[in-house]
Amino acid sequence: MAVKRIPDGYHRVTPHLTVRNAPAMIEFYKKAFGAVEKNRAPGPDGKTIMHAAVQIGDSIVFLNDEFPDMGAFSPLSGKSTPVTLHLSVEDADKQYQQALAAGAEVVMPIADQFWGDRYGIVKDPSGHHWSIGHHKEDLTPEQIQERMAKAFCEPGVSH
Repeated sequence: MAVKRIPDGYHRVTPHLTVRNAPAMIEFYKKAFGAVEKNRAPGPDGKTIMHAAVQIGDSIVFLNDEFPDMGAFSPLSGKSTPVTLHLSVEDADKQYQQALAAGAEVVMPIADQFWGDRYGIVKDPSGHHWSIGHHKEDLTPEQIQERMAKAFCEPGVSH
């Protein structure tokens, strides 16, 4: 029987995160995002994780512990992360609050956005940013442009 080049359940792009304390981060992802652990391979010391996979909704996310001697650092090793992972969900407010209850920190409060989504951003305990949103209304490019101009020109307007 031929081996599948792309295993069932995998998509073309799979995020691969370097985290601090991978076992704790797997538990965080379970509580915050309803992740299901698919597998893990412990490191030589039996404590660290060389590779793990969790499933969030219909997507797989790989993760591993920091291994500085191999150049693997989490965002906590620097000041921030240039990457944000996006979760499209049915109820952004519920998912956002679930992430905060699990230990995430607010990066961008959840609010109605000018492009028609309910959207906010949290930071997980390893420093990765997760945007959480659901679509609220279909808008034309002109409506989005008009709302964006209004949002960025008026003090106190959420954007």
